[in-house]
Amino acid sequence: MARKKKTWADLTRSQKRAVVAAGAVEVALTMAAWRDLASRTDAQVRGSRALWAVGVLVQPVGPVAYFALGRR
Repeated sequence: MARKKKTWADLTRSQKRAVVAAGAVEVALTMAAWRDLASRTDAQVRGSRALWAVGVLVQPVGPVAYFALGRR
């Protein structure tokens, strides 16, 4: 039997807060990664800066991958 997909109204208050907090963290990490990428020279970035700029959009691993692997 298929489970009914939960809607926003079905979530508890704490679940809604967790979703909003996770979204805020993703936005903050993405903006920080783009700002950091823009401030670095090509020599300070591993690989193509253009590819990293696109890769940062892959949520939620893109910004984390950039900070862990993309910077020299």
